[in-house]
Order: sequence, then C-alpha cells, then structure tokens
Amino acid sequence: MEQVSQHADPHYDQEANKLGMWLFIFTELLLFGGLFIVYSIYRFLNPEAFQLGAHELNPTIGAINTIILLVSSMTIAMSTSSLQKKNKGLTVLLLEITIMLALVFLINKYFEWGVKFDHGIWPGSEHLINDMSRGEILFFGLYFVMTGLHALHIIVGMIIIIVALKRVQNGTVNENRSSLLDNAGLYWHLVDLIWIFLFPLFYLIH
Repeated sequence: MEQVSQHADPHYDQEANKLGMWLFIFTELLLFGGLFIVYSIYRFLNPEAFQLGAHELNPTIGAINTIILLVSSMTIAMSTSSLQKKNKGLTVLLLEITIMLALVFLINKYFEWGVKFDHGIWPGSEHLINDMSRGEILFFGLYFVMTGLHALHIIVGMIIIIVALKRVQNGTVNENRSSLLDNAGLYWHLVDLIWIFLFPLFYLIH
C-alpha cells in the first residue's frame, strides 16, 4: 500500500521530509550549543554571581515543567506508534494531551516570568542595573534570552502539532503518510532535550 500511495502522489517523499527535519534540528542544536558555550564561559568567570542569580529562581516550577515536557514527549511518541497501528482515535487523543501539556508549560513560564517582573528583574530594569553585580546581570540576561527562545520553540512546536492533529483527523496524515507527525515528534523531542539542559544550568547550579 505504501508503494501505491507514493506512486499516487509523486511529490510525497517521506525520507526527504525526515532528512530536511534532521538538518533543521542540527541547525537548532548549533544555535543552542553556542548559547550553552557562552553561558559556560560567563559562569566560569562569575561563579558566585551566577549562584546568587540562581537563588532568585524557583526550582520547583522548573522541576514541574521538566516533568511536563518529559510526559509530553512520551505522549507524542505514543501518538506516532498508534498511528502506525491505525488507531486514529488514540492518535488524536494523545496529540491533544501533548498540546495541553505544552500549554500548561507556557502558563507556568508566564507566571514564573511574572514573579521576576514583580521583583523588578527583567532585561534593562533599574533594579537589575543598579542593585546587582555584572555577573548577575549576565545571568539574568542569559536566563531571559535562553528560556524565552525555548518558549518560542514551544509555541512553534504547538503549531506544528496542531497542524498534524488536524491532518490526522481529516485523514491526510495516516499510517502510509506519517512524515508530518514524525517530524512533529522529532521537533518536540528537540524542545524537550534543550529544556533538559536548561533546567540544571539555571535552576540547580547552587
């Protein structure tokens, strides 16, 4: 059936789609890899300031968000398996759960950032510039840039998963044409992997 499907649509190439996603993931790893290197250098030069900055963060919220993303990675992986087993209803349910978990992650991040704003901590704030050391300014600058960039990736991942969900529902993504869902899963695992590094770097260094 797979050969028939491919002959029916000569523009569909599942392997090429996956290769394109892997190349995109590689560029994203280069981006965050560079940011991790910058973080490591500044942390080495300002160890005490980075520890002081970490005390302003809430490791409990960070741990909850870590669990949320790990569970969401499991649900999207299960959705690809259920699609291959032709269980459309379960696939849709698992994708809906993944989207819901991603939304909960963003809500937690919104409230976490809100607490920092209430304390006068944001890039360029008077409290940050006047009352904190250069090392702490660097710490919070990296914190907002890296977690903000990660949150942007969460939003993009949600959009991709929503598109995949709609196409599973209308049948254009199925067991023979699963590259969109497969790529959504790969992208979501990347988002999860990045957070696995961000969480200890910012929340657990003390």
